[in-house]
Amino acid sequence: MPEEEKEEEIPVTEEIAPKVVSPLEKWIPKTEIGKAVFEGKITNIDEIFKLGKKIIEPEIIDKLVPNLKNEIILIGGRTGKGGGIERIPTRITATMTKSGRRFTYSAFVVVGNEDGLVGIGKGTAPETRAAIEKAIAKAKLNLIKIKRGCGSWECTCNTEHSIPYKSSGKTGSVRVILLPAPKGIGLVADDESKKILRLAGIKDIWVKTFGDTSTRINLISAIFDALKKLYIYDRG
Repeated sequence: MPEEEKEEEIPVTEEIAPKVVSPLEKWIPKTEIGKAVFEGKITNIDEIFKLGKKIIEPEIIDKLVPNLKNEIILIGGRTGKGGGIERIPTRITATMTKSGRRFTYSAFVVVGNEDGLVGIGKGTAPETRAAIEKAIAKAKLNLIKIKRGCGSWECTCNTEHSIPYKSSGKTGSVRVILLPAPKGIGLVADDESKKILRLAGIKDIWVKTFGDTSTRINLISAIFDALKKLYIYDRG
């Protein structure tokens, strides 16, 4: 009887399975801050905040804050099955050109380490994935440090579970007020607002909103403005 043919195992080579190169491995710093981070002269994000320098390279954040997480804000909408609006991650804009209709996708992202660092960013691109990647990169460049504390008169635990005092922010027609809450209250806010508060490292807070809060970008930007003021007051 003829011998059964055996399939020859082909070894996996770099040409068949190329090595995935991370952005940090191919990073060539272009700014003074970037070079200092790359050479190990700056090892903490707080050092850059103290210098008051603007970060214009996302890789700086990747290097100093490797545990950064992100959340996509649902800014888009389409008609649902039973009527009404179904929220989707991206906003789609159609433009008529000589060659036909072209679509542009916009994404809005929040990044944070759940320990006092948070940032927001908006990205626009011809594809959904590219728009989200741009939004994440911009959010990293907008990263700020916020002040946390226990500012509620009902709580005396002196831990960083809430905010130290009342703060307000405004973007467009939307105005928000952040109020310290006692331990155990949780995040008293809508689902999209909870994303930025959670990534900022806040566990208990009351949020009051005014204006057209259905515009998610303005709502999250107003909360970001209020959180930013906590840091400004702390520096003052």
